[in-house]
Amino acid sequence: MKRIVLFDGECNFCNSSVQFIIKRDPVAHFLFASLQSEKGQELTKKYKIPEDVDSLVLIENGRAYTKSSAALRIAKKLDGLWHLLFPFILVPRKIRDAGYDYLAKNRFKWFGKKEVACMLPSPDERKRFI
Repeated sequence: MKRIVLFDGECNFCNSSVQFIIKRDPVAHFLFASLQSEKGQELTKKYKIPEDVDSLVLIENGRAYTKSSAALRIAKKLDGLWHLLFPFILVPRKIRDAGYDYLAKNRFKWFGKKEVACMLPSPDERKRFI
């Protein structure tokens, strides 16, 4: 079963996060689509994701996860020790999301915003974008 990661295609941090996931997901658990793409918009409507969500979204088992819940569920499937972060799912979501929101609020200031140029994925990576 494939999981879909929706991300803000204009955000450098989000694009770097996608590259981070790809490098640590050799069995290709995840597919990717930018929130701004046609497919991203279609999935946003299908899963009733609020329009103000502009960061990471994970669609898994017919359900959409946002913010820290999405990040922790993604970490659970990555190679390396990243799965060790998943127990933080036990921390109340309000507390987890406060830290996530702080990063999300400052991501353009800290990491910048995409202008025109974007990464050129390899042929294997290209297959993972929907």
